[in-house]
Amino acid sequence: MSNVTIALGSLVLMLAFIYAGMHVAITLGLLSFVGVWLIRGDVEIAANLLAQAVSDSIASHIFGVVPLFVLTGFLVAYADVGKDAFDVANQAFRRIRGGLGVATVAANAIFAAITGISIASAAVFSRVAVPQMLRFGYQPRFAVGVVAGSSVLGMLIPPSLLMILYGFLSNQSVGDLFTAGIVPGLLLAVAYTLLILVLATWWPGMVFARPHDTASGDEPLMTLREMTGKFVPIVALIAAVLGGIYAGLFTATEAGAVGALMALVIALLRRKLTWRSLWGVLTETGHVTVSVSFLIICANIYTRMLAMSGTPQAMVGWMAAAGFGVAMFLLIYVVLILLLGTVIDSSSILLIVLPLMLPVAEQFNLNLVWFGVVTVVAVEIGLLTPPFGLSAYVVKSTLGDTVPISLGDIFRGTAPFTLTMLAVLCLLVAYPQLSLVLLK
Repeated sequence: MSNVTIALGSLVLMLAFIYAGMHVAITLGLLSFVGVWLIRGDVEIAANLLAQAVSDSIASHIFGVVPLFVLTGFLVAYADVGKDAFDVANQAFRRIRGGLGVATVAANAIFAAITGISIASAAVFSRVAVPQMLRFGYQPRFAVGVVAGSSVLGMLIPPSLLMILYGFLSNQSVGDLFTAGIVPGLLLAVAYTLLILVLATWWPGMVFARPHDTASGDEPLMTLREMTGKFVPIVALIAAVLGGIYAGLFTATEAGAVGALMALVIALLRRKLTWRSLWGVLTETGHVTVSVSFLIICANIYTRMLAMSGTPQAMVGWMAAAGFGVAMFLLIYVVLILLLGTVIDSSSILLIVLPLMLPVAEQFNLNLVWFGVVTVVAVEIGLLTPPFGLSAYVVKSTLGDTVPISLGDIFRGTAPFTLTMLAVLCLLVAYPQLSLVLLK
């Protein structure tokens, strides 16, 4: 059995094990260990590689960015920052047809610039936006669709946990990836807004359950003081974290620390935290951090096994022999990610495909920062596609029995947003400068 056959066999077994319910990190570690054992024919070498990878993978201080941004996300969720963003956005778009939908997209974009976790956005706005939209006569399918659809902004607009993970796996600057995600994130938010306005104007039956002219025209107006009180902490938090990174005042890791401190101060000033809830936030941060770190370690082991097998070099040779160019490689890559997105989660997709595809992308001299943006957008589409579609499941779980809507209806509601996201992905692939313009 050749080394390449062993590596490709491990890919098939990995998908089978993950689909059967085995944790992705355990799957990666186990198959990597067995793969090295078979390639080198020595179990001791495999064990030594495993130990070395554990030591090397997360030894750098830059990995501190993971717990810090996760902690920031949990704290702003407790501080009702998402609700405040929605209230302000709703006030701004209250006279527009489909205004509550537009407000949900705008609030998700703002919330994404603080948390970087799509699932958190889906959970928060399921509680905040869906009841409001149903109250003002929106179709339940549209209400849940816009929440699930716009939640993907959490992983594209920086800071983004997926971009942090991609940066570690590809050895790219997290700050550059954050910068590259700004224009694509805003482009996607604008595309969603235009979609909602078009549907509300020309196909109102898809948006409204009853005749309706404005989003919430009978809602009491907030005073300027109320709006300022809700919005200033949000702007200050975003400006401190992202502004500090882009101005070169501090690194992404230091920005995470600044964001966590400011989020803690906001939560304490609003009296949203008790000692018990603070302990809960710290515990959840620890759980997420350990999970991500474990994934990174096992992905590093798997990358070493693939490099040892020579599979990436073999793939480059196969593509060259078949006459495949950059366009065909990107098509195969994106289609593979979209297919994987129907059955497994976002982080798992990155950990499976990047060790195999990054060397090929380097051989084609592709910009790996732009490649990361394309990867994240393609991966995030998987949050909206059945049968796995994690954002749809989070929306359903969060709403519980309060909104009588099936999981199938949620997926149908997300369909227009999924198609819009595919269109934006095509634009990003065709015009790399959309991602790289701010890096010049």
